Formats: sequence, C-alpha cells, structure tokens
Amino acid sequence: MKLQKLLSYVRRAVDDYHMIEEGDKIAIGVSGGKDSICLLLALKHLQRFYPKHFEIEAITVSLGLPGAKYDDIQALCDEIGVNYTVVNTDIGQIIFEERKEKNPCSLCAKMRKGALNDMAEKLGCNKIALGHNKDDVVETFFMSLFYEGRMNCFAPVSYLDRKKLWSIRPLMYVPEWECRSFVNKSGINIVKNPCLADGNTKRQETKELLAELSQRYDNLQEKVFGAIKRSSLKGWNQED
Repeated sequence: MKLQKLLSYVRRAVDDYHMIEEGDKIAIGVSGGKDSICLLLALKHLQRFYPKHFEIEAITVSLGLPGAKYDDIQALCDEIGVNYTVVNTDIGQIIFEERKEKNPCSLCAKMRKGALNDMAEKLGCNKIALGHNKDDVVETFFMSLFYEGRMNCFAPVSYLDRKKLWSIRPLMYVPEWECRSFVNKSGINIVKNPCLADGNTKRQETKELLAELSQRYDNLQEKVFGAIKRSSLKGWNQED
C-alpha cells in the first residue's frame, strides 16, 4: 500500500466521524507495531494539508518488560519532527509476576490506557489517536459476542469523561494486511512485541476463527463491518 492510499482511508474516517477539529492537540499511542507506525505517519502527513490545523504528540507506554527497545521510534519521530515521549511503567511486572494473570489482556489494556491518558493530559492534549484497524473492529465485535454475550464494539470517536479527553480511531477503514504492506514497503523497523502472552490471546483465537470463516463466506469482513456501521451501536451512526 502506498502513502496516498493510506491517507485516503484515514481522511475518509476523519471526515466521516468528525475526528479532528481546529486547534486539536492529538496524542498518538505508539506501541511501535505496524498499526501505530501507520497511524503516526498518516497523521503527520495529514497535518500538512488538512484544512483544520492540529498538533500531534507521540507517546509510548513501556510495560517494563525485557527486550523492549524504542530507539527506532525515537529516530523516526526525530526524522519527521514529532515530539516523542516514553512512559516507563511496571505494568508487566504487576501482571505477570505479582498477579500472575492467566488472561492478562483486559487488565493490561486498562493499565496501559490509564498511563497513556495521564501523559496525554500532562502534555496538554485534548484527543488520543489509537491504532485500531478494520480487522480490529470486526474482531472486537465478535469477542464481545463470544466472551461477554453482548453486541458491542468500541466507537470511532468516544469521550473519556474523567479525563475530559476524546479518543479517535483514524485507521478504522484500513484493513490489517494493508497496514502490514505499507510498513514493509516503507522499510521501517517495527518494535517486536515483548509481551509474554503475544500470540496466545483471545484476540488471536478470534482472528484465526474469522480467517477460517472467511474462506467459507465471501467478503465476510466487509459484511460484518458494514453491519456494524449500520447498527445502533453507540457512536457508529454518522448522523449522530
């Protein structure tokens, strides 16, 4: 995928759901994986021509796990002129050593989100951009159905009342394989996920199941994504 195509996906999502307004200061959650790198580059390039002026900050929440290095992200941010902050935490130790969580993802996500929100607030940001792609939308919908017994999915735009921050998901129209293609063709080094549960999660199970179902049912992802957009799920009605 070329940069122009990535920007077309992102511009459409931003416009459809009014994600960016004049004067916004947006914190970008950068894990160092393919999606967050796509998001960082897309918003940086969008900043150059979007009619509404906005600022961006890049933030990485480090779990404190061995092997995580963010030098390549720092170099990339220096190259494109984006301020970069690493938030050092002991989330990994708390989850894997102290609590010994068998299903760590939910708690880890909450703690990472809390650390990201706190730093965004400190930096004077009013919005946080998260790197959820189109596949993430569909997987989250099915995970909610399978494991919680309810029809639910994160919204393209949502308001964090306690922090008075908005969260936005500009990659929501970008298929995961296109994120991977863009990063591979760009030659950008991504950060290997140091999480001990990587590849052995409920999300990975759901991803594999959907891949199997997609071989049997044509355009499954498109149909489910379209159904979510047309549904009454909170935040998905564009007219609202």
